[in-house]
Amino acid sequence: MMRQALWLPALLALGLSGEVAAADPLQQSEALALLQKIADAARELNYTGTFVYQHGDQVETSRIVHFVEGGNEYEKLETLDGPRREVIRNNDEVLCYYPDAKIVRSDKRVARRTFPALLPEQLSSLTEYYEIRKAESERIGGFDSQALVLEPRDGMRYGHKFWADVNSGLLLKARMLSERHNVVEQFSFTQVVIGAGVTREMVQPSFNIRFPEWRLDRFANNTISEVESGWTVKNIPAGFRKILEMRRSKQGNSVLVTHMVYSDGLAAVSIFIEPAATRNKINEGLSRIIDFVNEAGFDAEVLDYKMEIVMVFG
Repeated sequence: MMRQALWLPALLALGLSGEVAAADPLQQSEALALLQKIADAARELNYTGTFVYQHGDQVETSRIVHFVEGGNEYEKLETLDGPRREVIRNNDEVLCYYPDAKIVRSDKRVARRTFPALLPEQLSSLTEYYEIRKAESERIGGFDSQALVLEPRDGMRYGHKFWADVNSGLLLKARMLSERHNVVEQFSFTQVVIGAGVTREMVQPSFNIRFPEWRLDRFANNTISEVESGWTVKNIPAGFRKILEMRRSKQGNSVLVTHMVYSDGLAAVSIFIEPAATRNKINEGLSRIIDFVNEAGFDAEVLDYKMEIVMVFG
């Protein structure tokens, strides 16, 4: 068997660094109170709205409905651009509908947060690794908002800027910023309704599923979680910890891919590892072949020989 090791700062250098500027830093208690209000609003309030996601030249528009009843979260997310896709979530149970392909996929929500619920449940560590400042007030989607800037205290994570409704705390706009203050990605509501008018019926799927016309893909059944993959990551930057390690099959074949996620609660790095023999082409900049003879600058312990593809997203 082979044990492999990756040097996380080298992986982070692929895309996690930077800082942004704003006003004087907030005291820890005030910063955590503001962040907690934003985090609670996204999970506890009823709301519906249309938001735009931008990343480079990519622009996507989506509609979201979030409804809470009896301590349970229900959510409906549908794309408004390109191929139709609809995601229905009941707490951590997720159904993804692809009407063009007549496929519905059953899965569990794993280590992923979606706008406007971008903040983690545990916030205490964020003030250790980010300096938090108030910025300008701005009107977004018909609501008055207060902006907060999260400036990283080191070069291992991006900066963030959040605009939240001053009354409810709901996140209305979120921006990730590079070390040069360039926008890496952005979410922004163009229209939103908070509270009254949001009902349980609004989070029901839009499609009348009939089998065998539709195919059910129980993707979660092909997932093996809580595994010891044999891979370790060394020299982890302060605040980052492993929140996920699993093996799951790729769509369309039975190859098992190792998936690890490291996060400081806000920034996250996903690492995907698969045998090189299973891939016909490697996308430069996203994948690397590691031959574990200490090439590519990785700290690796060689107990066997094996070619792997390592893909890092952050």
